[in-house]
Amino acid sequence: MRDQIVKDAKRVVIKVGSRLVAARGTGLNTERIDRLAGELSGLKAQGKEIVMVSSGAIVCGIEKLGLKDYPKSLPLKQAAAAVGQSRLMWAYEKAFEKEGRKVAQVLLTREDLTNRARFLNARHTLSALLEYDVVPIINENDTVAVDEIRFGDNDSLAGMVAHLVDADLLVILSDVEGLYTEDPRHNPNATLIPVVTDVTAEIERRAGGATSAEGTGGMRTKVLAAKKAATYGVATAIISGERPTLLKALFHGHTVGTFFLPKGERLTSRKHWIGYTVKVSGRLTLDDGAVEALTRKGKSLLPSGITEVSGDFKAGDAVSCQDGAGREFAKGLVNYGSEAIAKIKGLKSGEIQKMLGYKDYDEVIHRDNLVML
Repeated sequence: MRDQIVKDAKRVVIKVGSRLVAARGTGLNTERIDRLAGELSGLKAQGKEIVMVSSGAIVCGIEKLGLKDYPKSLPLKQAAAAVGQSRLMWAYEKAFEKEGRKVAQVLLTREDLTNRARFLNARHTLSALLEYDVVPIINENDTVAVDEIRFGDNDSLAGMVAHLVDADLLVILSDVEGLYTEDPRHNPNATLIPVVTDVTAEIERRAGGATSAEGTGGMRTKVLAAKKAATYGVATAIISGERPTLLKALFHGHTVGTFFLPKGERLTSRKHWIGYTVKVSGRLTLDDGAVEALTRKGKSLLPSGITEVSGDFKAGDAVSCQDGAGREFAKGLVNYGSEAIAKIKGLKSGEIQKMLGYKDYDEVIHRDNLVML
Protein backbone atom coordinates (compact mmCIF):
# COMPACT_ATOMS: atom_id res chain seq x y z
CA MET A 1 0.00 0.00 0.00
CA ARG A 2 2.83 2.36 0.89
CA ASP A 3 4.60 1.85 -2.44
CA GLN A 4 1.37 2.33 -4.40
CA ILE A 5 0.51 5.57 -2.60
CA VAL A 6 3.95 7.05 -3.34
CA LYS A 7 3.89 5.84 -6.93
CA ASP A 8 0.42 7.27 -7.61
CA ALA A 9 1.05 10.58 -5.83
CA LYS A 10 0.87 13.40 -8.37
CA ARG A 11 0.73 16.46 -6.11
CA VAL A 12 3.29 16.40 -3.30
CA VAL A 13 3.87 18.86 -0.45
CA ILE A 14 7.51 18.91 0.71
CA LYS A 15 8.19 20.48 4.11
CA VAL A 16 11.80 21.51 4.77
CA GLY A 17 12.99 22.02 8.34
CA SER A 18 14.99 25.10 9.31
CA ARG A 19 18.09 23.14 10.36
CA LEU A 20 18.33 21.70 6.85
CA VAL A 21 18.69 25.06 5.13
CA ALA A 22 20.15 27.37 7.78
CA ALA A 23 21.93 27.37 11.13
CA ARG A 24 22.96 30.07 13.55
CA GLY A 25 26.57 31.13 13.10
CA THR A 26 26.83 29.78 9.55
CA GLY A 27 23.72 31.20 7.87
CA LEU A 28 22.30 29.65 4.74
CA ASN A 29 23.34 26.17 3.68
CA THR A 30 23.40 26.93 -0.05
CA GLU A 31 24.92 23.55 -0.89
CA ARG A 32 21.94 21.74 0.61
CA ILE A 33 19.47 24.16 -0.99
CA ASP A 34 21.08 23.51 -4.39
CA ARG A 35 20.86 19.76 -3.82
CA LEU A 36 17.22 20.02 -2.76
CA ALA A 37 16.37 22.04 -5.86
CA GLY A 38 17.96 19.33 -7.99
CA GLU A 39 16.04 16.55 -6.23
CA LEU A 40 12.71 18.34 -6.53
CA SER A 41 13.40 19.20 -10.14
CA GLY A 42 13.94 15.49 -10.73
CA LEU A 43 10.52 14.74 -9.21
CA LYS A 44 8.93 17.37 -11.44
CA ALA A 45 10.56 15.70 -14.44
CA GLN A 46 8.66 12.55 -13.40
CA GLY A 47 5.37 14.45 -13.64
CA LYS A 48 5.01 15.36 -9.96
CA GLU A 49 3.56 18.71 -8.91
CA ILE A 50 5.64 20.10 -6.04
CA VAL A 51 4.57 22.53 -3.33
CA MET A 52 7.24 23.46 -0.76
CA VAL A 53 6.81 24.64 2.82
CA SER A 54 10.16 25.95 3.99
CA SER A 55 11.32 27.05 7.42
CA GLY A 56 14.56 28.94 8.04
CA ALA A 57 13.73 32.63 7.55
CA ILE A 58 14.19 33.69 11.18
CA VAL A 59 17.45 31.75 11.51
CA CYS A 60 18.74 33.42 8.33
CA GLY A 61 17.79 36.81 9.77
CA ILE A 62 19.53 36.08 13.07
CA GLU A 63 22.80 35.48 11.21
CA LYS A 64 22.38 38.54 8.99
CA LEU A 65 21.55 40.85 11.91
CA GLY A 66 24.42 39.45 13.97
CA LEU A 67 22.23 38.46 16.90
CA LYS A 68 23.89 36.30 19.54
CA ASP A 69 20.72 34.53 20.70
CA TYR A 70 17.39 33.47 19.25
CA PRO A 71 15.13 36.55 19.55
CA LYS A 72 12.56 36.40 22.36
CA SER A 73 10.54 39.55 21.67
CA LEU A 74 7.96 39.52 18.88
CA PRO A 75 9.26 42.69 17.13
CA LEU A 76 12.80 41.26 16.95
CA LYS A 77 11.51 37.92 15.64
CA GLN A 78 9.56 39.78 12.98
CA ALA A 79 12.60 41.87 12.07
CA ALA A 80 14.74 38.75 11.74
CA ALA A 81 12.04 37.10 9.61
CA ALA A 82 11.83 40.14 7.32
CA VAL A 83 15.59 40.12 6.76
CA GLY A 84 15.89 36.36 6.51
CA GLN A 85 12.91 35.72 4.25
CA SER A 86 14.38 37.67 1.34
CA ARG A 87 17.75 35.91 1.74
CA LEU A 88 16.11 32.49 1.87
CA MET A 89 13.95 33.11 -1.19
CA TRP A 90 16.89 34.50 -3.15
CA ALA A 91 18.82 31.30 -2.42
CA TYR A 92 15.88 29.18 -3.62
CA GLU A 93 15.44 31.39 -6.68
CA LYS A 94 19.05 30.90 -7.75
CA ALA A 95 19.05 27.17 -6.96
CA PHE A 96 15.90 26.40 -8.95
CA GLU A 97 16.97 28.69 -11.78
CA LYS A 98 19.99 26.43 -12.31
CA GLU A 99 17.51 23.59 -12.86
CA GLY A 100 15.41 25.65 -15.28
CA ARG A 101 12.53 25.91 -12.79
CA LYS A 102 10.42 28.85 -11.66
CA VAL A 103 9.50 29.49 -8.01
CA ALA A 104 7.06 31.80 -6.24
CA GLN A 105 6.95 32.98 -2.66
CA VAL A 106 3.67 32.59 -0.77
CA LEU A 107 3.41 33.89 2.81
CA LEU A 108 0.44 32.83 4.93
CA THR A 109 -0.97 33.37 8.41
CA ARG A 110 -3.52 31.16 10.11
CA GLU A 111 -6.09 33.90 9.48
CA ASP A 112 -5.65 33.32 5.74
CA LEU A 113 -6.81 29.73 6.17
CA THR A 114 -9.38 30.03 8.96
CA ASN A 115 -11.44 32.49 6.93
CA ARG A 116 -13.23 30.34 4.35
CA ALA A 117 -13.19 32.97 1.58
CA ARG A 118 -9.46 33.62 2.03
CA PHE A 119 -8.83 29.87 2.24
CA LEU A 120 -10.48 29.37 -1.15
CA ASN A 121 -8.63 32.36 -2.61
CA ALA A 122 -5.29 30.90 -1.47
CA ARG A 123 -6.29 27.55 -2.99
CA HIS A 124 -7.07 29.17 -6.34
CA THR A 125 -3.77 31.10 -6.33
CA LEU A 126 -1.72 27.97 -5.65
CA SER A 127 -3.64 26.01 -8.29
CA ALA A 128 -2.84 28.72 -10.84
CA LEU A 129 0.87 28.60 -9.96
CA LEU A 130 0.93 24.81 -10.39
CA GLU A 131 -0.82 25.12 -13.75
CA TYR A 132 2.02 27.38 -14.88
CA ASP A 133 4.61 24.82 -13.69
CA VAL A 134 5.79 27.05 -10.85
CA VAL A 135 7.05 25.65 -7.53
CA PRO A 136 5.27 27.59 -4.74
CA ILE A 137 7.50 28.07 -1.68
CA ILE A 138 5.30 28.70 1.35
CA ASN A 139 6.25 30.03 4.75
CA GLU A 140 4.41 31.57 7.65
CA ASN A 141 4.22 35.34 7.31
CA ASP A 142 6.31 35.91 10.44
CA THR A 143 6.76 39.63 9.77
CA VAL A 144 3.09 40.34 10.55
CA ALA A 145 1.91 37.26 12.44
CA VAL A 146 1.11 37.60 16.14
CA ASP A 147 0.21 34.78 18.51
CA GLU A 148 -3.49 34.98 17.69
CA ILE A 149 -2.95 34.27 13.98
CA ARG A 150 0.17 32.11 14.06
CA PHE A 151 0.37 28.50 13.00
CA GLY A 152 3.07 28.08 15.65
CA ASP A 153 5.27 25.81 13.55
CA ASN A 154 5.70 24.95 9.90
CA ASP A 155 4.86 21.29 10.46
CA SER A 156 1.30 22.34 11.27
CA LEU A 157 1.35 24.71 8.31
CA ALA A 158 2.50 21.90 6.01
CA GLY A 159 -0.34 19.67 7.18
CA MET A 160 -2.84 22.42 6.41
CA VAL A 161 -1.22 23.13 3.04
CA ALA A 162 -1.62 19.44 2.12
CA HIS A 163 -5.36 19.99 2.57
CA LEU A 164 -5.30 23.43 0.95
CA VAL A 165 -3.84 22.15 -2.33
CA ASP A 166 -5.54 18.71 -2.34
CA ALA A 167 -2.18 16.95 -2.10
CA ASP A 168 -1.72 13.22 -2.54
CA LEU A 169 1.33 13.00 -0.28
CA LEU A 170 3.07 15.06 2.41
CA VAL A 171 6.83 14.58 2.85
CA ILE A 172 8.44 16.12 5.93
CA LEU A 173 12.22 16.47 5.57
CA SER A 174 13.73 16.59 9.03
CA ASP A 175 17.08 16.31 10.78
CA VAL A 176 16.05 12.89 12.12
CA GLU A 177 15.36 9.61 10.31
CA GLY A 178 11.73 9.33 11.40
CA LEU A 179 9.68 8.23 14.41
CA TYR A 180 11.42 5.87 16.82
CA THR A 181 10.09 3.61 19.56
CA GLU A 182 11.97 5.85 22.01
CA ASP A 183 14.18 8.92 21.75
CA PRO A 184 17.34 7.53 20.07
CA ARG A 185 19.47 10.24 21.69
CA HIS A 186 18.68 8.76 25.10
CA ASN A 187 18.11 5.12 24.23
CA PRO A 188 20.59 3.56 21.75
CA ASN A 189 18.32 0.51 21.47
CA ALA A 190 15.43 2.54 20.05
CA THR A 191 14.24 1.34 16.65
CA LEU A 192 12.69 3.20 13.74
CA ILE A 193 8.96 2.66 13.20
CA PRO A 194 8.54 2.12 9.43
CA VAL A 195 4.73 2.40 9.16
CA VAL A 196 2.04 3.98 11.34
CA THR A 197 -1.52 2.97 10.51
CA ASP A 198 -3.18 5.17 13.14
CA VAL A 199 -1.84 8.01 15.28
CA THR A 200 -2.89 6.85 18.73
CA ALA A 201 -2.17 8.44 22.11
CA GLU A 202 0.75 6.02 22.44
CA ILE A 203 2.22 7.17 19.11
CA GLU A 204 1.90 10.79 20.23
CA ARG A 205 3.68 9.91 23.47
CA ARG A 206 6.57 8.36 21.57
CA ALA A 207 6.89 11.56 19.53
CA GLY A 208 8.03 13.52 22.59
CA GLY A 209 8.77 17.25 22.32
CA ALA A 210 10.94 19.75 20.46
CA THR A 211 14.42 18.82 19.31
CA SER A 212 16.24 22.08 18.70
CA ALA A 213 16.35 25.78 19.42
CA GLU A 214 16.35 26.63 15.71
CA GLY A 215 13.08 24.82 15.04
CA THR A 216 9.75 25.63 16.69
CA GLY A 217 8.57 22.05 16.33
CA GLY A 218 9.88 18.62 17.18
CA MET A 219 8.77 15.12 16.27
CA ARG A 220 5.46 15.68 18.05
CA THR A 221 4.42 18.50 15.70
CA LYS A 222 5.33 16.34 12.72
CA VAL A 223 3.25 13.43 14.00
CA LEU A 224 0.28 15.73 14.67
CA ALA A 225 0.60 17.17 11.15
CA ALA A 226 0.55 13.61 9.78
CA LYS A 227 -2.52 12.86 11.90
CA LYS A 228 -4.40 15.84 10.48
CA ALA A 229 -3.34 15.05 6.92
CA ALA A 230 -4.51 11.45 7.34
CA THR A 231 -8.07 12.56 8.06
CA TYR A 232 -8.13 14.26 4.66
CA GLY A 233 -6.87 11.09 3.00
CA VAL A 234 -3.26 12.27 2.64
CA ALA A 235 -0.36 9.98 3.55
CA THR A 236 2.75 11.43 5.22
CA ALA A 237 6.39 10.38 5.09
CA ILE A 238 8.88 11.70 7.66
CA ILE A 239 12.43 11.18 6.44
CA SER A 240 15.88 12.65 7.00
CA GLY A 241 16.68 15.57 4.74
CA GLU A 242 20.36 15.43 5.67
CA ARG A 243 21.05 12.30 3.63
CA PRO A 244 21.11 13.13 -0.09
CA THR A 245 19.68 9.85 -1.35
CA LEU A 246 16.62 9.36 0.85
CA LEU A 247 14.10 11.53 -1.01
CA LYS A 248 14.95 9.80 -4.28
CA ALA A 249 14.84 6.42 -2.52
CA LEU A 250 11.34 7.16 -1.19
CA PHE A 251 9.97 7.72 -4.68
CA HIS A 252 11.76 4.62 -5.96
CA GLY A 253 9.81 2.44 -3.56
CA HIS A 254 12.42 1.94 -0.86
CA THR A 255 11.40 1.75 2.81
CA VAL A 256 12.86 4.87 4.38
CA GLY A 257 11.77 6.96 7.34
CA THR A 258 8.31 6.60 8.87
CA PHE A 259 5.22 6.39 6.68
CA PHE A 260 1.80 7.40 8.03
CA LEU A 261 -1.10 5.81 6.20
CA PRO A 262 -4.19 7.90 5.40
CA LYS A 263 -7.62 7.23 6.86
CA GLY A 264 -9.86 4.99 4.81
CA GLU A 265 -12.74 7.49 4.81
CA ARG A 266 -11.66 10.92 3.61
CA LEU A 267 -13.27 14.00 5.11
CA THR A 268 -14.67 16.56 2.68
CA SER A 269 -12.58 19.69 2.26
CA ARG A 270 -15.09 21.77 4.20
CA LYS A 271 -15.28 19.33 7.12
CA HIS A 272 -11.48 19.03 7.31
CA TRP A 273 -11.30 22.82 7.32
CA ILE A 274 -13.75 22.94 10.24
CA GLY A 275 -12.05 20.16 12.16
CA TYR A 276 -8.37 20.99 11.68
CA THR A 277 -7.90 24.53 10.38
CA VAL A 278 -10.38 26.83 12.13
CA LYS A 279 -9.40 27.86 15.67
CA VAL A 280 -12.03 27.32 18.35
CA SER A 281 -13.54 30.34 20.09
CA GLY A 282 -15.37 28.51 22.85
CA ARG A 283 -16.46 25.23 24.33
CA LEU A 284 -19.76 23.41 24.84
CA THR A 285 -20.17 20.64 27.41
CA LEU A 286 -22.78 18.04 26.49
CA ASP A 287 -24.74 15.47 28.44
CA ASP A 288 -24.46 11.73 27.75
CA GLY A 289 -27.54 11.67 25.54
CA ALA A 290 -26.19 14.38 23.27
CA VAL A 291 -22.77 12.71 23.08
CA GLU A 292 -24.39 9.47 21.96
CA ALA A 293 -26.64 11.26 19.46
CA LEU A 294 -23.64 12.92 17.83
CA THR A 295 -21.14 10.07 17.94
CA ARG A 296 -23.38 7.06 17.29
CA LYS A 297 -26.49 8.34 15.55
CA GLY A 298 -25.09 11.08 13.32
CA LYS A 299 -27.45 13.74 14.67
CA SER A 300 -27.16 17.51 14.90
CA LEU A 301 -26.54 19.21 18.25
CA LEU A 302 -29.75 20.53 19.82
CA PRO A 303 -29.85 22.97 22.76
CA SER A 304 -31.39 20.32 25.02
CA GLY A 305 -28.10 18.40 25.16
CA ILE A 306 -25.92 21.33 26.26
CA THR A 307 -25.07 21.63 29.96
CA GLU A 308 -22.33 24.33 29.96
CA VAL A 309 -21.10 27.14 27.70
CA SER A 310 -17.57 28.55 27.90
CA GLY A 311 -15.98 31.38 25.92
CA ASP A 312 -17.19 34.44 24.08
CA PHE A 313 -18.17 33.64 20.50
CA LYS A 314 -20.67 34.62 17.85
CA ALA A 315 -22.79 32.73 15.34
CA GLY A 316 -20.59 31.08 12.70
CA ASP A 317 -17.59 30.63 15.01
CA ALA A 318 -16.04 27.24 15.68
CA VAL A 319 -16.45 25.65 19.11
CA SER A 320 -15.18 22.50 20.76
CA CYS A 321 -17.68 19.91 22.00
CA GLN A 322 -16.73 17.91 25.09
CA ASP A 323 -18.38 15.27 27.22
CA GLY A 324 -19.07 15.49 30.94
CA ALA A 325 -15.54 14.33 31.73
CA GLY A 326 -14.00 17.19 29.72
CA ARG A 327 -12.90 15.06 26.76
CA GLU A 328 -13.11 16.85 23.41
CA PHE A 329 -14.77 14.66 20.80
CA ALA A 330 -16.17 17.04 18.17
CA LYS A 331 -15.86 20.49 16.68
CA GLY A 332 -18.41 22.54 14.79
CA LEU A 333 -19.71 25.90 13.62
CA VAL A 334 -22.47 27.28 15.84
CA ASN A 335 -25.74 28.80 14.65
CA TYR A 336 -26.02 30.98 17.76
CA GLY A 337 -23.59 33.09 19.79
CA SER A 338 -22.44 32.24 23.32
CA GLU A 339 -24.94 34.57 25.03
CA ALA A 340 -27.87 33.04 23.18
CA ILE A 341 -26.70 29.45 23.78
CA ALA A 342 -26.29 30.18 27.50
CA LYS A 343 -29.97 31.14 27.59
CA ILE A 344 -31.31 28.17 25.60
CA LYS A 345 -29.04 25.37 26.89
CA GLY A 346 -31.06 22.47 28.21
CA LEU A 347 -34.21 23.62 26.40
CA LYS A 348 -36.13 21.93 23.61
CA SER A 349 -35.86 23.47 20.14
CA GLY A 350 -39.52 24.52 20.35
CA GLU A 351 -38.66 26.78 23.30
CA ILE A 352 -35.97 28.81 21.51
CA GLN A 353 -38.42 31.39 20.16
CA LYS A 354 -39.94 32.00 23.59
CA MET A 355 -36.57 32.40 25.31
CA LEU A 356 -34.76 34.51 22.68
CA GLY A 357 -37.63 36.23 20.92
CA TYR A 358 -36.46 34.72 17.64
CA LYS A 359 -35.47 31.34 16.24
CA ASP A 360 -33.13 31.15 13.26
CA TYR A 361 -32.39 27.42 13.61
CA ASP A 362 -33.59 24.37 15.52
CA GLU A 363 -29.98 23.18 15.91
CA VAL A 364 -27.11 24.81 17.75
CA ILE A 365 -24.74 22.98 15.38
CA HIS A 366 -26.07 21.35 12.23
CA ARG A 367 -24.63 17.96 11.34
CA ASP A 368 -23.21 19.37 8.09
CA ASN A 369 -21.10 21.78 10.16
CA LEU A 370 -20.00 19.19 12.75
CA VAL A 371 -16.83 17.08 12.69
CA MET A 372 -16.05 14.11 14.92
CA LEU A 373 -12.44 14.24 16.12
